[in-house]
Amino acid sequence: MELNETRAWTKYYTAGTPMDIPPVEGSLPSLLEDAAERYGNRPAMVFFNRETSYRRLFDEVLRVAHGLQRLGVKAGDRVALVLPNSPQHVIAFYAVLRLGAIVVEHNPLYTPHELEVQLKDHSAKVVIAWDKSAGKVLELKDKLGLEHIISVDITRGMPLTTQIALRLPVKKAKASRAKLTQAAPETMPFTELQRSSRLPASVPMPATDDLAIVQYTSGTTGVPKGAMLTHGNLLANSAQGRAWMPGLVAGRETIYSMLPMFHVFGLMLSVVYAVRLGACVVLFPTFDVSLVAEASKKHPPTFLPGVPPMLERIIRSAKDGGVDLSQVRYAISGAMALNPALVNRWDDVCKGQLVEGYGMTEASPILLGNPFSEEATEGFVGLAFPSTEIKVVDFENDDHEVELGEEGELLARGPQIFQGYWNRPDETAETLTEDGWLRTGDIVVQNERGFVKIVDRRKELIITGGYNVAPSEVEGALNSLEGVKESAAVGVTRGRGAEVVTAVIVLEQGAIFDEKAARELLREQLAEHKLPRTFVVWEELPKNLIGKTLRKKIRETLNRNKNASRVEDE
Repeated sequence: MELNETRAWTKYYTAGTPMDIPPVEGSLPSLLEDAAERYGNRPAMVFFNRETSYRRLFDEVLRVAHGLQRLGVKAGDRVALVLPNSPQHVIAFYAVLRLGAIVVEHNPLYTPHELEVQLKDHSAKVVIAWDKSAGKVLELKDKLGLEHIISVDITRGMPLTTQIALRLPVKKAKASRAKLTQAAPETMPFTELQRSSRLPASVPMPATDDLAIVQYTSGTTGVPKGAMLTHGNLLANSAQGRAWMPGLVAGRETIYSMLPMFHVFGLMLSVVYAVRLGACVVLFPTFDVSLVAEASKKHPPTFLPGVPPMLERIIRSAKDGGVDLSQVRYAISGAMALNPALVNRWDDVCKGQLVEGYGMTEASPILLGNPFSEEATEGFVGLAFPSTEIKVVDFENDDHEVELGEEGELLARGPQIFQGYWNRPDETAETLTEDGWLRTGDIVVQNERGFVKIVDRRKELIITGGYNVAPSEVEGALNSLEGVKESAAVGVTRGRGAEVVTAVIVLEQGAIFDEKAARELLREQLAEHKLPRTFVVWEELPKNLIGKTLRKKIRETLNRNKNASRVEDE
């Protein structure tokens, strides 16, 4: 179609945004090296008001890289990171990449079972873990043949006065310290790597086409798949993001890292894009609006990425004089639908524009965004990024584009598109066409101006709090419970469009369902955000003629009859 062939939608871009970005060269470590040269004394990171300059960050990266090299890490090896947002996370990320090794990110709140599945898949021998998560990794050491487990005490990244305060023998200090750190015997402290000498400059930088990260994502089956992203993929997406916000000034911006860096959305904006921009990143180990408010007193944000639940709480705090939004010029929301009412409330407290974007792990992650101008369109996720082609095709035929305004599957192609799934050629072939188009699995509509609206998710993923939850993974845990015959997990909309994981179960004849016991058992298998908040007992599940459970029908029924659901665990 003419609109897609000519990318005519670029006429609605923000002034100064080009249709294309130049081809990228270099690597992520070379990007950091350049930032250290350009912005050496500029704060690269702030953690509880402790600043780390770009020059100091690069020095730390070289020291930790040398320490890892002495442990045997070499180009092509996978190194697992199991860390919350912290200075050590950023340092470890770039240190691994500087050796030409591959970073694999993991949620530090995962259960041992969830970690085992992913660690076994990518077979890393070195794990850098938050000391509060190290015990779970140690459980797997012999089983998976892990060679080195390096533990991180994130309080070491705080100001010295804060570290001393946390060690005071008083109840409040002990409670605060217990949330942040704990002893991790039988592991190597991260500080040992930090005390290494600098990596020799003779160690070659990775190439643009080398793999940088393997980022796990869930597909229709719920089996974790590692999306392979190169240095070039991530550099390209950061360059596209830079072009999308031409008003940001290199070396002068402050970005808030509220999104977890083990998620590709947070990783891109906090660790890659920020370095390209020479920005100061304010790190939060977990989202806590009181911490955000405190940080904004000294380091107010100028660019604020987030997800709707975060932004909602920030708006409430800003109205009460908490979070200082006076310097924000750009804000972007992703991972779940942005309610227009939330945008209106945002406009009441902040002069900087809030827009919605769209992406997925397989796209590094951003594909589409609303322009930062009056052209931003409510209810749409936006326009294709520079150097990004999109088309909306018939569900059964990738070669047949549907008419504008008709529903179809969104396909995308560009320099940010991933290289495939780790050790999964069949799934790769199902997702990537031979000519490089990414099948997103999302049902969309594109209007005559090129703006895209998400209609539904073919993959049936549940999006809760900005996280993707695979229904089949939850169902596997549910079906392991005594007395459960079968189950279905769906997302039920509550509040302002947010979803909660809802479990519909069918019991064996004569069985009685004990919710409290079920929750306790499920916590052994599932991370907190995957746990069902609502349990509903039905006599049977709706199925099609071949016996497949109709999750969409279940979700629609529950959304119509919300009063039939009981929420026991908010």
